[in-house]
Amino acid sequence: MHDIWNPWHGCVKCSEGCQNCYMYFLDAERGRDGGEIYRTKAAFDYPLARDRRGNYKIQSGEMLRVCMTSDFFLAEADAWRPEAWDIIRERPDVRFFLLTKRPERIRDCLPEDWGDGWENVMLNVTTENQRRADERIPILLDLPAKHRGIMCAPLIGPVRIRDYLASGKLEQVLCDGENYGGARPCHYEWVKELSDECREADVTFVFCGTGRRFVKDGRLYRIEGSGTQSEQARRSGLSHAGRPMHFRLTDRMGRELGEDELYRPFFGPRCERCGMRLACNGCTRCGRCGEVDPADPG
Repeated sequence: MHDIWNPWHGCVKCSEGCQNCYMYFLDAERGRDGGEIYRTKAAFDYPLARDRRGNYKIQSGEMLRVCMTSDFFLAEADAWRPEAWDIIRERPDVRFFLLTKRPERIRDCLPEDWGDGWENVMLNVTTENQRRADERIPILLDLPAKHRGIMCAPLIGPVRIRDYLASGKLEQVLCDGENYGGARPCHYEWVKELSDECREADVTFVFCGTGRRFVKDGRLYRIEGSGTQSEQARRSGLSHAGRPMHFRLTDRMGRELGEDELYRPFFGPRCERCGMRLACNGCTRCGRCGEVDPADPG
């Protein structure tokens, strides 16, 4: 995917949400061990990659989700992280989405010039149940940062965040069910509660997908395809576009970039039915969508 940057791969399981980790599952399918942690070769400097014309492949204004097959604040990656910070520093025109289950390590792992946060970096914690929400969110709120969010995924229990949203420091909440081997059920009522709380606080809530096992009105639905899961999440109407997030993106000289200088996502017909629409970079124009059906514009 064009919006993912994995400078290292592999992780150490640390909480309930890790039990059926998709990365471990997919690595096992390839005969590999997800617990093997290594710096990636071709992908490490992905944000700095250029095309044949010398232009950055990742355009100004795009968003990169970082370490989606690991954890940016993993202790085993301490030796590589300074260079990753250097790369992020070199692209103040790109938004970086950092997600972790280890917020207690963040403060000691920040670069010296972090100050009260970098304009192009969003710190996010995973909160798969109430225990982890109450453990991780207070740490996140206490950290210096320009942008903060939480990701309730895989959502394996009810999570209430109203008091944390009241701080005004959270800008986005993502939610998803569980996939692959041993997927645990995600309940509609849990997602609805999160959605309602975010609407009250006018914070963007994105219901990304139902997961393989989704319970609604006491009935268990088995939803095997990720595309169908995402479409069902979209159709639920639970996502909510809250107050806009503003990232002050600049060029390397510190000049703030105008809207006309930033990447504008392209959304194809399938994108209109996708649960990730509110938090996505848009389509890569790969052409797989084909022509838009005039009778079904998406």
